[in-house]
Amino acid sequence: MSKAGTVLGVGSITANFQSESPLHPAARAFLADAFDRGWADPAKSHRDSRQAAILLNEAKEIFSSHLGIRPDHLHFLADPGIGFHLGISGLLTPESTLFYSGVDRSEVHAVAAQSRSEKLSVTLEGAIENPTGQTHDVLAWQAVNGETGIIASQPDAFSGRIFVDATSSGALLPLPARWSTALWNSKAWQGPTGLGIFAISDRAQWKNPLPHIDQQVTSSDFSLPLAMASALALEAHASDYTLQRENLKKINSKIRNFLATDIPDVDIAGTLDSTLPHLLSFSILYADAQILVDQLDRAGFAVDSGSACNSANLEPSHVLAAMGLLTHGNVRLTLHNEISHEQVYEFLKVLKELVAGIRV
Repeated sequence: MSKAGTVLGVGSITANFQSESPLHPAARAFLADAFDRGWADPAKSHRDSRQAAILLNEAKEIFSSHLGIRPDHLHFLADPGIGFHLGISGLLTPESTLFYSGVDRSEVHAVAAQSRSEKLSVTLEGAIENPTGQTHDVLAWQAVNGETGIIASQPDAFSGRIFVDATSSGALLPLPARWSTALWNSKAWQGPTGLGIFAISDRAQWKNPLPHIDQQVTSSDFSLPLAMASALALEAHASDYTLQRENLKKINSKIRNFLATDIPDVDIAGTLDSTLPHLLSFSILYADAQILVDQLDRAGFAVDSGSACNSANLEPSHVLAAMGLLTHGNVRLTLHNEISHEQVYEFLKVLKELVAGIRV
């Protein structure tokens, strides 16, 4: 096994820098048992359902503790993407203006396109204009940008309702003091896919935007075993991240320094202090992202890119474009807790060689 936890061989990964990662071992070890114990409907009254209800409450307590919300504020979604519509549209009234930015996720842009909205300006450093708004207005606030890792300033001056996109920040950043709705994705802490955590602070301020016949927040079923496994993954990932945070920051700093000194003409998004230590995005002038990503993959390094990389994605990253950064030659790295300095050293050596070859 490699230090990244993958079996080496033909086409294997020496180091995974993609945003996706394997299920956390703590969740994987529990998942089979979770399906055996959590199959029943926790809303019913027979013995197996009572057992399932206990497990559900335990999971909610874990989420509540790490995400900073009350258990009764919390709801599970089988489709995390629908949470953007629930979280934003549920707060809008006919008098509302939706404030959003160019670096928000495409799901936010889709809601904005159907609403009275105002697009906020973004600086080269990724700072977003802070509006004040009126009490009936809504702000889509992204705790951290998943492409660049840039942390947003707290929306303390906003007078209206605040939807928090915490799908990339997970449990690493606190909610604003006056949050209204919030959304997390289980994948942010190496939890299972297919699970969103949605929270509403005050049901009196929120109206279900989906067709409904009762007071349920969502009519879609979610997997209780996945919720249980995600709670365990969150608990373990938070502990791992606390232990590895300073090491990840050193690795991030090493990569930034290397790019600044060894590879000319590179745009790096944000600074070491303005970003989460495990996220890093840079764009290389005179380099084709598709070629670079493919060659890195053949060398055993899996990375992401915000540049247009296939015929189905003809547009470059709207995040990079909004910030005014290079939209081609982009590489995005996610530094997972288990990454080693040796893997990073080898990656940087290969990256420099590949860029030199592409630029010839």
